[in-house]
Amino acid sequence: MQYATQMEAARKGIVTPQMETVAQKENMDVQKLRELVACGRVCIPANINHKALSAEGIGEGLKTKINVNLGISGDMNNYCVEMEKVNLSIKYGAEAIMDLSNYGKTNTFRTELVNTCPAMIGTVPMYDAIGYLDKNLSDIEAKDFLKVVEAHAIEGVDFMTIHAGINRRAVEAFKRSKRLTNIVSRGGSLLFAWMELTGNENPFYEYYDEVLEILRKYDVTISLGDALRPGSIHDSTDAGQISELIELGDLTKRAWEKDVQVMVEGPGHMALNEIAANMQIQKRLCHGAPFYVLGPLVTDIAPGYDHITAAIGGAIAATYGADFLCYVTPAEHLRLPDVDDVKEGIIASKIAAHAADIAKGIPGARDIDNKMSDARRRVCWDEMFQYAIEPEKPQRYYNELPPEEKHTCSMCGKMCAARTMNKILAGEKVDVK
Repeated sequence: MQYATQMEAARKGIVTPQMETVAQKENMDVQKLRELVACGRVCIPANINHKALSAEGIGEGLKTKINVNLGISGDMNNYCVEMEKVNLSIKYGAEAIMDLSNYGKTNTFRTELVNTCPAMIGTVPMYDAIGYLDKNLSDIEAKDFLKVVEAHAIEGVDFMTIHAGINRRAVEAFKRSKRLTNIVSRGGSLLFAWMELTGNENPFYEYYDEVLEILRKYDVTISLGDALRPGSIHDSTDAGQISELIELGDLTKRAWEKDVQVMVEGPGHMALNEIAANMQIQKRLCHGAPFYVLGPLVTDIAPGYDHITAAIGGAIAATYGADFLCYVTPAEHLRLPDVDDVKEGIIASKIAAHAADIAKGIPGARDIDNKMSDARRRVCWDEMFQYAIEPEKPQRYYNELPPEEKHTCSMCGKMCAARTMNKILAGEKVDVK
C-alpha cells in the first residue's frame, strides 16, 4: 500500500475510498476534503481492520457528529442489552460508538462490534487495562498499557482515547488548583492513581512515540483525552484544565509528524458564558484539530435530566467550534443507562448537533427544517412525522388525543392558525365553531 494512514494518503495527494465516502455524505468536493485531512483539520477514523465501517469525517466544515457511550460494568454485564443499544444507536443515526466496557475480558463484544457495526468504534484502553492484564493497578508495568493499545488496534478500533496529556507538569498544576471535584475522568483518575502509587511518569506520555507507531500501523485516530476536564462548573477553565490542554497541543503536533490523525477531547462541566471562549482556546492551542466534547453540562443540579444540560452546552460548543459531541443520557451521574436512557441521550445530542449545524451554516443543514415548516403550513401530519428527528414520539402524541378536524390538532382545533390562514388566503370561509 502507498500509505499507512488517511493523513499520509492526503499529504501524498491520494484520494482514498474513505475520503470519497465522506465527501459524498458531506456533499463536499473530495479534493477540498483531502486538503483538510492533510493539514489535520479533519480526521477520518478508519482502522484498516474495520471492514464493516461506513466512513465518517470529523472536523472543519463538516456536519457535527455524535458519539454514543455504552459497554458493560461489574454491576451490569449483559452484552445482549449492550448490543440492543448498539442497534438503537445505528437506527437513530449516531456516527460513532465507544465501547467503555470495564469488566472482565471485553474483546468478544468488541470483536462483534467491529465485525457488524458501520459506525466508528472507539475505546479507552485505560478502562480495559485491569481486566485485560489481570493485574492490580499498582502491579501494572508502564509498557503493559501499550499492550492494551495494540490489542485494541489489532481488533479494529477506529479511535482511542489516550490520556497522554496528564504528565507530571499537568499534575502539579492540578494539585495547586485545589479543585472542588478533583479528577472526574475515569481513565484520568486511574492514571493519576498509578502515577502517585508508582512515582512514575504517565506511560502514555513517556512512551508516546511508541503509542503513535502502534496507531499509525493500523490507522487508528488518537483522541487525546482530557483527564483534567472539569467535573463541575466551579472547576472549569482552571489551571489544571488549561495546563493539560497546552500539553495536548504539543502532542497533536507530534502525532501529525507521524501522519497519525488526531482529535482532542474537551469539557466537561462549564457555565454557558465560558463555552465559546473555551472552544476558541482549544482550536488555537491545538492547531485547529477536531474537537470532541462531553456536553458541556451547563449546570450541576439536574441529575436525571443531564441529557438536557448537555444538549444546551453541546449546541453552543458546536456552534463555536466543537466538531464531535459525546452524548449524555438522563442516567449520567446515577447509573449505567438502560435502552430508553440511550435513546433519550441520542435524540438530545442529535438535536444539539443539528441546531449547531444550522448556526454554523453547514450547506443543506436547513433543508429539512424548511420541509418541516412547509408541511406545518399545509398541516400535513404524515410529512411532519416523516421529517421529525424521531418520528415515533410525535406520532404517538398526536394519536393519543386526535382532533375532530383532521387538519388541526387537539390544542387549537378549528382555531388553528395554519388552518385559518390557509382558508382565508384561498378565499374560503373561516368557521371556528
